[in-house]
Amino acid sequence: MNRKLILMDVDGTLCNDEGYVPDSTRRAIQLARQQGHLVFLCTGRSKAELYDFIMDVGFDGVIGAGGGYVTIHEKTLFHHLIKPEKVRHLVDFFNQHQIDFYLECHSGLYASPHLVEHLEYLCYGDLLHDPKAQQKKSEHPNVFISAMIEGENLYRDDVNKVSFLDSDVPFACIQKEFEKDFNVICNAAPGTLHSSGELGIPGIHKATAIEILLQHLHFPKEDTIAFGDGLNDIEMLQFCHIGIAMGNAKQGLKDIADDITLCCDEGGIEASFKKYGLIPEN
Repeated sequence: MNRKLILMDVDGTLCNDEGYVPDSTRRAIQLARQQGHLVFLCTGRSKAELYDFIMDVGFDGVIGAGGGYVTIHEKTLFHHLIKPEKVRHLVDFFNQHQIDFYLECHSGLYASPHLVEHLEYLCYGDLLHDPKAQQKKSEHPNVFISAMIEGENLYRDDVNKVSFLDSDVPFACIQKEFEKDFNVICNAAPGTLHSSGELGIPGIHKATAIEILLQHLHFPKEDTIAFGDGLNDIEMLQFCHIGIAMGNAKQGLKDIADDITLCCDEGGIEASFKKYGLIPEN
């Protein structure tokens, strides 16, 4: 078969709810690359969130920050950053309205004053009063929370994307405030309500980055196949020749997908790779 370009979301697709890569997924990706296929991460995460245990799986490159940058074997093809004056606007607005957020940069994840406390409550529970929550944090520390950088100046000029958590401010109000300057996506995480989301650069999404990557590689769109689970994967699945939703995907993504595979922890990636001939059946 022709060599394929495989685009892989991270959260809920490559990684399970605990943030780790199932053995079946790791095995499938490594075997697909041995067969000559190209495998790229295509994620909303920025470089600082692509931990060693993820990158050690082995990839040919990364589309990160929801299409904000592309690397090929550590070489940067392009990189879009949010303008400093727009960063200042969102930092001031979020602080004024007590919305917890973090800035996604290559150099790290920079947290607003109460973000870590908010995340820990969502992840572990009441750490002040619940011994089980304290034990959970001690025995199973969340790598994402541990990576947060606190106490830094948030007026930065190296921001790829911004994520925010639930607050008393409705998502619609946040969307209205920033719709002229940002692509505002509702991206509710497990344990949150419906007002969490992210702010990205307008006109930039996963599909725009894939198109630039295909032009650079002189690779035909007919040989692309994408895997995702979230609503920010819609453009990717619609753009690629074959778009596959995970069994745990949002219904909106399943509705537009060409196919639906099993959940991440049920071996969905490996099963789909075999179904489409990317790796041998046995």
